[in-house]
Amino acid sequence: MKATLETNKSAQNNPIYDVIISGAGPVGLLLACELALAKCSVLVLENAENPRSPLKQLPFGIRGLSVPTIEALDRRDLLKELEIHKRLKSPHQNAGQGSRRQVGHFAGIPFHDGDIDRSQWTYRLPGSTDTSLISEMEELETILARRAESLGVEIKRGVAITGFHQTGDGVTVQSGDQSFKGKWLAGCDGARSFVRKAGGFEFVGTEPEFTGYTAKVDIADPEKLRPGRNMTPTGMYLQSQPGYLVIQDFDGGAFHNSEKPVTLKHLREVLHRVSDTDVTISALHIATTWTDRARQATTYRNGRTLLAGDAAHIHSPLGGQGLNLGLGDAMNLGWKLAATIQNKAPEGLLDSYYTERYPIGEQVLDWSRAQVEIMNPAPAARALHAIVRDIMDTHDGATYFAGRVWGINMQYNLDSDHPLAGRSVPNFELVDGTTIGRLMQDGRGVLLDFDRNESIKALAGEYGDQFKYVSRPAKEQLGLSVLLIRPDGIIAWAANNDPDLSDLQKAADRWFV
Repeated sequence: MKATLETNKSAQNNPIYDVIISGAGPVGLLLACELALAKCSVLVLENAENPRSPLKQLPFGIRGLSVPTIEALDRRDLLKELEIHKRLKSPHQNAGQGSRRQVGHFAGIPFHDGDIDRSQWTYRLPGSTDTSLISEMEELETILARRAESLGVEIKRGVAITGFHQTGDGVTVQSGDQSFKGKWLAGCDGARSFVRKAGGFEFVGTEPEFTGYTAKVDIADPEKLRPGRNMTPTGMYLQSQPGYLVIQDFDGGAFHNSEKPVTLKHLREVLHRVSDTDVTISALHIATTWTDRARQATTYRNGRTLLAGDAAHIHSPLGGQGLNLGLGDAMNLGWKLAATIQNKAPEGLLDSYYTERYPIGEQVLDWSRAQVEIMNPAPAARALHAIVRDIMDTHDGATYFAGRVWGINMQYNLDSDHPLAGRSVPNFELVDGTTIGRLMQDGRGVLLDFDRNESIKALAGEYGDQFKYVSRPAKEQLGLSVLLIRPDGIIAWAANNDPDLSDLQKAADRWFV
């Protein structure tokens, strides 16, 4: 008995976590929530001592949330906690009224609400969540940290990872003279990820064409700057709110790469050159630089080390897709890693994280590169800019660009003939008023049987608690009879009329055991 007590005490003093996550940004925190929801033990290590940062304050920290992110938050009962979109109007909403209200942009070219043909989005139901919402980074992190801690996640701030060593059984993480043990390590530590660099991941892509500046300043004569986003022969500038500037200077990323501080004198010179005015910046409060460097890890896993978010892919923040891309990584990875840890994963489940998410990341990087090329002040880019503007001013063009920007048409290739397979499940409302969002708050998969088929029910029983069986009609079923929904809300299998039980079982075996 004495030996047992000593062993237990030692385990308590030096716990072995299921997963150690580097980075307490939105991606790391959402991944922690997903793992903890599946009953995994999680430690999050964050370099910064204080989660509050001036760069996360408005409008620096404003981000647009796309459909996959909004649906994910709804399916975990987190959407209702976001307050900022209730307090603020989108910056685009001031650009016109009614059908000409700007609701998004591509390379600074606006698309308008009245030009979007939503009937082309066949699987968007009347009760679907919004297509886009405004969020604040600090608020989102606060909400996710609060949820993570309520689920038992341990968050240590001011703890920087200085090294790690992995074996076939686990990972030992060093932070100065401290060490932590985990079965897996997830690098969610941003664009300059230590985990990616120390983990031997190859990070390839394209070099930048510009240095971007975001700054809060005092301007003595703001009337000298034209309102809105302005393309010039040397770059672009935007005064989104009084005193807040965004500038793109096509210097090949030279200033950003120099790692020099942004001074009042330098920012004034850049603004004069890009805007071709003698506007007077009288005070500089805070500034940051960024580029359009676009790189992606060639794999998202090396042994027991995984990457997600900016640690796995970086690109220009144009269009604000980076946060949504990273949160999508976390939703995809969380349940798969939890199932692997708990020996409930079919063969190859964890590998599907990379095979599904890498192409999505690749598309976003190319989307970013295309915007940069169109915003280039060169004559050829100006000609292309004019053509794209004409296309976006049509119903089909606006609908296409809105669908891409908002992530409405995102689909994984699941090798299925059904058009819904690999897509996010529509927000069906069952006859009792229950929605998909409410059904999925426990993080489990769902076998949704609209027709109350006894054979389907019997098959579901063979999988125990791997997913739950729900048998009720919906108010609008889109012609479907049965759907198998993964824990991340992706449709793994669907049937319109008479379901093929053998096909359903193959799909269930692919994702569940």
